[in-house]
Formats: sequence, C-alpha cells, structure tokens
Amino acid sequence: MKKTLLGLITLLMISLLAACGSNESSGESGSDSAEGETYTVATDANFQPFEYKNPETGEMEGFDIDLVKAVAKEAGFNVDFKTMEFDGLLASMQSGKFPIGVAGISITEDRKETISFSDSYYDSGLILAVPEESDIQSIDDVDGLKVGARQGSTSEEYLKNNTDAEVVAYPEIVTAYMNLEKDRLDAVLYDLPNVKYYIKENAEGKLKTVGDVLEGQPYGIAFPKDSELVDPVNEALETIKENGTYDEIYKKWFGTEPPQ
Repeated sequence: MKKTLLGLITLLMISLLAACGSNESSGESGSDSAEGETYTVATDANFQPFEYKNPETGEMEGFDIDLVKAVAKEAGFNVDFKTMEFDGLLASMQSGKFPIGVAGISITEDRKETISFSDSYYDSGLILAVPEESDIQSIDDVDGLKVGARQGSTSEEYLKNNTDAEVVAYPEIVTAYMNLEKDRLDAVLYDLPNVKYYIKENAEGKLKTVGDVLEGQPYGIAFPKDSELVDPVNEALETIKENGTYDEIYKKWFGTEPPQ
C-alpha cells in the first residue's frame, strides 16, 4: 500500500509540473507585451501601404500594422490580425465581433453613430484615377461614366451622393484599378495614398490622378461602440507620437517626415 500510495503521489506531482509548464507557453502575437491580454484586430489584406499580406512570408505588413503593434506594446496588450473584406470589417465593429479594427478607416459622423474611434492618426482624402490618355479632368466630368470604388468605403458613398456616375463597387480596390487599366471603367475614386501607391508600383505611364483631393477625412482605429479600449489606445497613441515612434513608422512607409 505504501509503495502504491507513493507512486500515485509521484504521478500527481509530475502531472502538476507538466500543467505548470504548459501554462507558461503562449501563442505568438503581433506585439511584445506577452504579459497582457491578446486582442484580435480586424484588418484588410490588400490596402497598401497601410496593410497587406506579404506574398513571400505570409505575414501582415504596412503602416497600420506597425502602428497598432506599437500602440499595443505601449498600452500593454498583444494583438493578432484577422483579414476580411472592408464592409465586413465595419460590420464586425458594429456587432462587437472583434474588439479592434484598422484598415485606413475614415472617421465620419455617420460611422461614429455605431462605431467608436481613436484619435486620428493619418489625414487622407479621395482622389480620382483615370487612364493616362483620358479627357476626364475632375470629379465634375464623371456623370454618366463608369466609376469604380470599394464596397462600404467613403469613396462609394461620395460617388452616390455627389455624382450621377454609374458606380461599380468591388470588395477589393485592386480589382477596380485592374479593370481601369483594361478599359472596363472610366475612372476610379479612392483614398489618395493608396491610389498614388498603386500607380507608383504598378501603373506608371498607364494611370494618373486628376482633380482636387476630395473630402479630406482622418483615419482612426475603430472599436465597438463605447469600448473600454478607446482611452488606453488614445493614451498610447499620444505617447508614441511624442517619443518619436510614430515618426519612425511614418518615414518607413511614406519616405518622408509626417506633416506637422
């Protein structure tokens, strides 16, 4: 009996030690704050240079990705990224399915009714892209023409509310650009930095921007309405702007210092 009891006690202690060891091992996250909680960040897979999946590594990269990682590290939590279509991302914030969203999301009064936002971290606006030989000179020239946009975006909303164009909205804006290059569209309206990035990387001499920048709107990190994460994220965002981290990230992705 003594030997049996001793054997049971030994087995029990081994089991307890194994359990302790397994608890110390946690999954990898997008930040270095292993002590903190991990939050899933809903994002986009193809909005360069803000967020995209590197085809060689399969990892998410971009300005927004680095920004959220820096904010998370400062605020003391971890992040994992889940990619989805943009309109689905907004719906996930409204339903509370995910705690954080980032994808070059413009802060608008309509969205603020159902979504909470951080302080702004980037000032953007909409610009029109057309083929190099196009006669279109501004948004005033698109009535009756086929104009591409992205589903659920402010560009789609702007076209519907301010023009008589035939609006063709796509889940991924890259599809709109490609259709524009193939003459299936007359123009594309979308966020200035993404339009410029696409032309620079893929369509030099094929596409150009025309007209004024429309509806300059700031980007913000999104949360379900009245989320408790808004305040700590804003504090962390302010800190990384003050300590130079934001400037480093901005220069890495845009090649210049951020505007003052």
